[in-house]
Amino acid sequence: MTLTEKQIISFDQDGYLILRNLFSKEEITVLQTEAARIAKLDTEGIIKENKTSTPKIMLRMHDPESPTSSPAYVVAARLPRVLGAAQQVLRTRDLYLHHSKINIKGAIEGSVWPWHQDFGQWRLDGILKPNLVTFMIMLDEATELGGGLHFQPGSHRLGRIDPQWDQSTAYNFYSTPTEDIKRALKQGRKPVAITGCPGDAVLFHCNLLHSSGQNLSAEDRRQVYFCYNPTNNRPREVDNPRPEYARSTNWEPVQLEENASLLGSKI
Repeated sequence: MTLTEKQIISFDQDGYLILRNLFSKEEITVLQTEAARIAKLDTEGIIKENKTSTPKIMLRMHDPESPTSSPAYVVAARLPRVLGAAQQVLRTRDLYLHHSKINIKGAIEGSVWPWHQDFGQWRLDGILKPNLVTFMIMLDEATELGGGLHFQPGSHRLGRIDPQWDQSTAYNFYSTPTEDIKRALKQGRKPVAITGCPGDAVLFHCNLLHSSGQNLSAEDRRQVYFCYNPTNNRPREVDNPRPEYARSTNWEPVQLEENASLLGSKI
């Protein structure tokens, strides 16, 4: 897949780009089946919701050496419509996967992700430049009631905002301080809800402010995230680095698989 000049300009201006109907029903079924299999594992890289057995986040599916590895997700991360799109908006072919994950918002139980920039954490991983992009795939219908994502268009142009350590959810991470968020929301563009159907996808910049609310619906909501970084922007050494499942140390460029098929990746 080749993005148009208009799409690339839109990404540069807004910090995100929505790609509708990028995956077929059959392909999404493969990814859904694998997500359900991984969710049953008892291993590192799977973080549960508070006081429940439901996973909130499952990491490192793209890595064949990971206990959460999945042939389908290994292939998905290398598809031209996925990796190729990331290469175009980052203007380089030499990208590695900083991490991959499946975020799950269990029906009723799925908790919030406070407003944050992904680079808030990734800068602390030792990455110097905010030159990363995330490719997200919707496995289930994404609705506002179901705790869908919200983006603030253009907020990636604010640069990195110093984050704060946030322990309000099962997966502790660095979120954006309340006063900074208030200022950004008052001075910037109105947030938009990122809704869609299984098979839709979204590219978004690492400094884009985003959040998601409680899942108040009766349906689970799962989304896949592949986070790409140029090889020349790989992390420096830091004290007390995060685990391998959250911060990859395999900086070899991901190879584009022109003829790969998700339908041939079933276990």
